[in-house]
Amino acid sequence: MSLFSKLFGGGEESEPEPVLYKGFEIFPDLMPEGGKYRLLARIEKTIDGDRKTHSVVRADVFESRDQAESFSIAKAKQVIDEQGERLFSSGIQ
Repeated sequence: MSLFSKLFGGGEESEPEPVLYKGFEIFPDLMPEGGKYRLLARIEKTIDGDRKTHSVVRADVFESRDQAESFSIAKAKQVIDEQGERLFSSGIQ
């Protein structure tokens, strides 16, 4: 994206860089809601050549985007610590 696009809001927003944690990639995919942001994160990992994805959605909403991103990443790390690769198993929500 060019400097002018960044300054004047042109162009599409790119996907945020993933946060790497214990071999997993965490994407803070925030959900705008009434001027606030709902906590939403996507956890991805390639296992045996297959790309696996798990979404973490919470009822928590935050005033600022930065705060929501920070809490989304922290919550995703907690899920990874608790479940590891089991979070990609069927039956775990």
